[in-house]
Amino acid sequence: MTQTLDVAQFPAVWHDLTGQSASVAQLHRAAQQEAPTHAWLFTGPPGSGRSTAARAFAQALQCENPDPAQRGCSICPTCLTIASGTHPDVKVMATEKVNYGIDEIRDLIGLAQDRPATARWRIFVMEDADRMTERATNVLLKAIEEPPPRTIWMLCAPSPADVLITIRSRTRKISLTIPSAESVARLLTERDGLDPEMALFAARASQSHVGVARWLASNPEARARREQIVSLPLRVGSTSQAMAEAADLIQITQQEATASAEERNTAERVRLLHSLGLSEDDTVPPKLRHHVKRLEEEQTARNRRSVHDALDKAMIDLIGLFRDVLAVQLGTDAELINEHLRDQIIGYARQGTSQHTLAAIDAIGQARTRLTSNVPPQLAVEAMLLAFVPRR
Repeated sequence: MTQTLDVAQFPAVWHDLTGQSASVAQLHRAAQQEAPTHAWLFTGPPGSGRSTAARAFAQALQCENPDPAQRGCSICPTCLTIASGTHPDVKVMATEKVNYGIDEIRDLIGLAQDRPATARWRIFVMEDADRMTERATNVLLKAIEEPPPRTIWMLCAPSPADVLITIRSRTRKISLTIPSAESVARLLTERDGLDPEMALFAARASQSHVGVARWLASNPEARARREQIVSLPLRVGSTSQAMAEAADLIQITQQEATASAEERNTAERVRLLHSLGLSEDDTVPPKLRHHVKRLEEEQTARNRRSVHDALDKAMIDLIGLFRDVLAVQLGTDAELINEHLRDQIIGYARQGTSQHTLAAIDAIGQARTRLTSNVPPQLAVEAMLLAFVPRR
């Protein structure tokens, strides 16, 4: 089978993996085996569907359909409970911290010792496996080397290089690719009922990231924030403007992260207080304060990551903008990611050279690296924006 085949020919759980027919075919065959590989590594750029593929594979492995060729029906009780995250034999683990803690991995390994409660396999899906520290990875390695019977591990990471070679050598690889904007737009139109024109705009703007595209297409505020970000280089004409825009970019990303976190944090606190027999207006007794403190610490760590992720997403959008600029400077006929800004992009492209544009893309990459090294965001963003100033 080749990548040109349509995922619609496979059972229903695979249909959201638009443009991934070669990988889907491989996983579909594995789901029909009596003894599939016990450890898998799903890799691919953001938006390629790593976690979606792993969850679909878990559904196909556990599906109740008696015909192996139809496993992954999406409608049996097992497929439905896996999709909702409530199946007792499928554990999906994701971290909202910068890294997985070693205690989290140890707890996971402890759960792996249990036999399947109701299904054929005990399955563990670890999203963002690249966020494991080396110590945590070494703890997990032992469990992958000597897995309990009927246990399957699925790790997700951007690329094989993002996990230790000891893990890579003990897993079967599934490499996903970025689907075309047209296929993402078609999925959003057919599955989510979105307007075709808006779906295509969102698919291009998100650089074919299905989740981001759906968010952009259905959220006017998100589109407005993105517009502020991608038009930023077009407004930077001097060093002083670069400094001012750096502060604005930090503020925009912080607002986005805060908007998504406040409601969730409040709801979590209310649920915790309720579980402790308290209301929002009650004073927390000293003997119960450690529960609230632990929640606040978890929320602080998550909020910090949310700000980092929002800023990183903004930088990915900026890379897309400069790719458009480079396409204009090189005279290609390719459609732009930001086609709606074509006139402004052409004007900006004429002010500089392709060498300057490549330097700007490099500066964004350096800023992303600095953020992962705990450089203050303000300094990283200011250095990045200085590279945007046109050099005549």
